[in-house]
Amino acid sequence: MKKIYSIVLLMCAHLAVHAQKNYTIANYGAKITLPDNASAIQKAIDDASANGGGRVIVPAGNFVTGPVKLKNNVELHLAEYAVLLGSTHRLDFAENSMAVISALGQHHVSVTGKGTITGQAHLLMADVFKQLRDGKIQDEQWLTKRPTEKNRPNLIFFKNCKDVKVTGINLKDAASWIQNYKECDGVVIDSISVNSTAYWNNDGIDIVDSKNVRISNSFFNASDDAICLKSEIADGYCENVVVENCTLRSSANGFKLGTGSVGGFKNIKVRNITVYDTYRSAIALEAVDGGFIENIDIRNVRAKNTGNAFFIRLGRRNTDNRYSSIKDVLIDDVKVQIPAGKPDIGYPFEGPLPKVPPHNVLPASIAGLPGHLVQNVNLQNIEITYAGGASKEKAYVSIDSLNSVTENAAGYPEFNMFGELPAWGLYIRHAQGIQLKRFIVNVDHADFRPAMIFDDVTGLALHGVSIPAGNQLPAVVYKGVSKLSTVALTMPVAAGAIKLQK
Repeated sequence: MKKIYSIVLLMCAHLAVHAQKNYTIANYGAKITLPDNASAIQKAIDDASANGGGRVIVPAGNFVTGPVKLKNNVELHLAEYAVLLGSTHRLDFAENSMAVISALGQHHVSVTGKGTITGQAHLLMADVFKQLRDGKIQDEQWLTKRPTEKNRPNLIFFKNCKDVKVTGINLKDAASWIQNYKECDGVVIDSISVNSTAYWNNDGIDIVDSKNVRISNSFFNASDDAICLKSEIADGYCENVVVENCTLRSSANGFKLGTGSVGGFKNIKVRNITVYDTYRSAIALEAVDGGFIENIDIRNVRAKNTGNAFFIRLGRRNTDNRYSSIKDVLIDDVKVQIPAGKPDIGYPFEGPLPKVPPHNVLPASIAGLPGHLVQNVNLQNIEITYAGGASKEKAYVSIDSLNSVTENAAGYPEFNMFGELPAWGLYIRHAQGIQLKRFIVNVDHADFRPAMIFDDVTGLALHGVSIPAGNQLPAVVYKGVSKLSTVALTMPVAAGAIKLQK
């Protein structure tokens, strides 16, 4: 009987899937000539959800819309050549509706198809500034920096939702974060294309305190971080997240955990990503708000023309008594090319010029704090090629004065936050359990600095580390390093080109 009952349930589920009803927005009064189709689209969504679910179809054509809210069991499907144009009027977006498409506390919601959603950020921001000057909206920041996110809508914002799917679509030109999935469980993002370089602070995708997430087979081109995981609440964290087969371009970082790190991140896997023309780091892992980062597995990364290969930072911006932690990180099979100059030059919104003093090309780095160490990081099968060509006239830190490098515990985390660094290839400070295995650094033009510096590191294993011959000696500097193991080093290291400091 149990077997028969199971078969009946499967048959019913199969019939339910095929019985899914379509709701075309044109049947609810949507027209390409209307200045706002939000009410028609919302009626279709409401009807579909009230009847147990269904597919709301946006047909080919350009449809302007204010904010709409997805509801349980509804798929918003954009047909090929369908375009949803977000309203360019700031006042169309209420305080609790700062997104073109949102879902709050819903389940089984999806956005699919081959169409496009655009925020028309150029026109929308012009109206935002007009409303601010007319006093119709308020913003505490707009006169000194830029309007805050409360005045800049997302394209997609889902919060506290279960079983979310976004596939196939094109997302363009948001005024803020392009898509934000906050405190959700079960998110699938697949085969989407993001092109959003029309304004600042528009991450390609943000996963915030969400779990069981997969981002795959997608393209991201953004003026801020391309793929960014954040944690904004102390008892929340991102968990069980997989990113694979994606291409990233950013005027900030490629793949990033943080900067927002109040809770934490665990069980994060990254596979097969390509990064190019990216201003900051290809990979950035940043715990600076009292949260944790643990069990991170990143493999097969190819990056070209990016400002930094990887940046791992344990800092302390928070003012309570908590300290962040980072442990159990694997970065494997990475090949990166670091140029001189600005990798994102020529894009509409480039990364900001650094406020720190001038510096030479900066190395990959891992930096904790005194007494609070980055723990158990395994770097293997890594090859980084640097432009080199550093000059002491631009900046210089003597290896006899490593303590002069600022800790900058509360600084905003980015690879240039310490100013000039005394190594050109790799800089590690305040760490424990660091293993380099088949780690290669190259330099196109001679650099006067040592290739690698390890400062306050306990448990350091160098196996198959390769540094080009004929470069600056000493090639490697150890300061306050204990429990050191070295095997199969290249000639500059193996021949004793090492400076020991206590």
